[in-house]
Amino acid sequence: MIGLLAAGALAVAPAPQPQPLTIGETVTLEALGAERSVNIILPPDYAAEPDKRWPVIYLLDGAMKQDLMMGAGLMRWGALWGRSKDAIIVGIETRDRTRELLPATGDAAERAKYPTAGESTAFRAWMAEAVKPMVEARYRHDGNAFLVGESAAGHFVVETWATAPQMFTGYGAISPSLQWDFEALSRRGLGEAKRPPLYLSLADEGGATETGMERLLAVLPADQPYCFSDRRTQLRHATSLHGLLPEALQYLLPTEADWLDEFGMVLRCERRGG
Repeated sequence: MIGLLAAGALAVAPAPQPQPLTIGETVTLEALGAERSVNIILPPDYAAEPDKRWPVIYLLDGAMKQDLMMGAGLMRWGALWGRSKDAIIVGIETRDRTRELLPATGDAAERAKYPTAGESTAFRAWMAEAVKPMVEARYRHDGNAFLVGESAAGHFVVETWATAPQMFTGYGAISPSLQWDFEALSRRGLGEAKRPPLYLSLADEGGATETGMERLLAVLPADQPYCFSDRRTQLRHATSLHGLLPEALQYLLPTEADWLDEFGMVLRCERRGG
């Protein structure tokens, strides 16, 4: 009888009520005539350590339906292992990627395929004048800011590094679309001025993307800090961001962890400088 009563009590016990799971904050801003989200994910101990400051990672294509969750998860995984430093993630939504992330092209075939492309300079100005000041005013940053992106966003990263290097402390370009505009970005003069650290990678793209990367590597100044991760035989273009963002962050936000090699978290720079 006692067992039956206990079972009845359990049967009518109220079910636990689910609670919201908050992972960050979002701000809606307008750029190039379109509203877009800027999503901020703070470190887990941000509120508990009011005197601590963090570096900031600006992730392009950073909407909820884009790369935000994956990027934040990979960054958190790297921080848990001590592979890279913990950071504030700022995911910047793109609405028309070729328009926002690529410059104008002289290639008629590219213009026909991507008729809206060509406003990367305006998008960069919006980031410099609206996004970064907003983030720096609202959140406890340590003065270090890193820009990361893949494919067209990788081209935007390299273009920013080449034309406005002072915007960020370091840059991560994963499988950048260096074939754009007859490989023009790899043909521009860089001068001898030392720029911030640059992480570059190449998957199985081949063709003009590959020759553009080879040309860019060839013209980097001797004292330029960079890491080139050559994954042409191991990764596809579609898997490069998933596979290499942890390594990019390891290069850009290194720690003093001495156990990483033991667990296969090796920073594999086939070529490096600086």
